[in-house]
Amino acid sequence: MAPQHSLRRRNAVAAAALLITTLAGAAPAGAGAAEGRSAPAAGHGSGQGQGVGKGRGTNLLVAGLDRRSGMSRKEIQRLHVGGQECGCTDVLMLVHIAADGRRLSVVSLPRDSFVRFAKHDHPAHSGKINGAYAHGGRDLTVRTVERATGLRIDHYMETDFRGFVAVVDGLGGAEVCSDRPLRDENSGLDLAAGTHDIDGTHALRYVRARHLNPPGDLGRVRRQQKLLLGMLARLSDAKVFKDPMTTARTARALMSHVRTDGHTDIRTLTALAWKLRDLTPRQTEFATVPISNFDYRDPTWGSSLLWDDKRAKRMFGALRADRPLATTRKSGGPVPVGMPPQETKVTVDDPRIADGLRESGFDVTEVPAPSSRPSGPTVVTYDPERARFAPSLAAALPGAKLRSVAGFGPAFRVVVGGGDRGVTQVTYDRSMVEGAPVTGDRLRCGHPSGKKG
Repeated sequence: MAPQHSLRRRNAVAAAALLITTLAGAAPAGAGAAEGRSAPAAGHGSGQGQGVGKGRGTNLLVAGLDRRSGMSRKEIQRLHVGGQECGCTDVLMLVHIAADGRRLSVVSLPRDSFVRFAKHDHPAHSGKINGAYAHGGRDLTVRTVERATGLRIDHYMETDFRGFVAVVDGLGGAEVCSDRPLRDENSGLDLAAGTHDIDGTHALRYVRARHLNPPGDLGRVRRQQKLLLGMLARLSDAKVFKDPMTTARTARALMSHVRTDGHTDIRTLTALAWKLRDLTPRQTEFATVPISNFDYRDPTWGSSLLWDDKRAKRMFGALRADRPLATTRKSGGPVPVGMPPQETKVTVDDPRIADGLRESGFDVTEVPAPSSRPSGPTVVTYDPERARFAPSLAAALPGAKLRSVAGFGPAFRVVVGGGDRGVTQVTYDRSMVEGAPVTGDRLRCGHPSGKKG
């Protein structure tokens, strides 16, 4: 890469602290003057036994509110944001800027996370983290996040649907990519496979989509992170952050579309962005708080998410100590997969392969072996209705060829070929598949791991 191009990329990543404020795109909050806390909340300790501590570096909490007040019916239809508002946070992102300015970490807190609320004017209770805003506004939201994470929040920002669209359009759109079509009727998303330049309206649909494969909030969170990177790539060509004055002007423009607490202003954001001016994509990292139970049932709140206590403590402890989150997975252990193997029915014509799959928990039925093995790789045939289970089985059968056949039925059929490469042990760990810490250079379009939806 030529030195000039490298400089452009570094200047673009300097915008990250500002651009992340637009990623709460599921959120109408109404832009306006700063309001809220006059100083950072003191916190009340973590629901996981951690005391709130300032630590090193700077922590920002970015919120997007599910609220449609002030929007006309025509505008709601145009942006495809129908539905009943809940007055709660639909997006929460915890942003950590390292003390030396050499790393930016973004941890998404899923809206259905079941946590203990900070002290407020209700009897002590737990609930979904997105409900803190409805109970006590931004103050309770901040203090609840501090309680759950053990981190002190230094700055708070929130934005809305209109602001999100305006910022993406104002910065020239964004680049996104996928190796499969992305369609979600609820959000209005309809993108063919490949790489696309999208405007603010389509970007809003992209970050709000939940009914894709895999379904739910973790996939949506990853798309929000990818969109940020696409916006950064666009800025790299525009040389937006090559000097302090340009940085300040961009901060001012973005501030017209967000609301902040009483001590976060244009000067704050300009200083943070300028501090990150030499950051490269490899020095950015994105993650979702680890989940241990994706369907915890509560009589009041319904289906919720329980954090993985041990791994969540480790993640937030790393941020408090100003350490990186993205590390290389240790080799030798089972490969994480996103669907429980026991929910995947498989017919196999080889006893050795059948036994190997059973060890990982797959529901295996052994069928008679053929008189001779076909040449080539092992072939896995399945119904497209079961497509979400295919990656987990493919991870267990390295080199296998996947073949989708409509109407094939509920079971996967594995025909072992002469090029069989055995069985790799896998374990269900959806958090590590959909939300594991990853550096920005690996999420970008052009990198193999960045092309998936």
